[in-house]
Amino acid sequence: MVLLRAAEAAKFDVPLTVDRGFQYQQNLENRKIAVIIFGGKSVLLEDLIPLIPICIERLKSIQPGQVARIDA
Repeated sequence: MVLLRAAEAAKFDVPLTVDRGFQYQQNLENRKIAVIIFGGKSVLLEDLIPLIPICIERLKSIQPGQVARIDA
């Protein structure tokens, strides 16, 4: 909750995370931000890089309050 408030205060639109439990731990209802969760086979950069094109496409349509998951 504190991190979400800090992200909003810093004018973030869509923070990215590898925290797979995020959507079950946080409620984005009435928030000014959205969150994208990377679900690669690991959190190593080499496993996340292939997900970047999908992330870029999702950034074009995600709305505040939404959580999007991008899986490998």
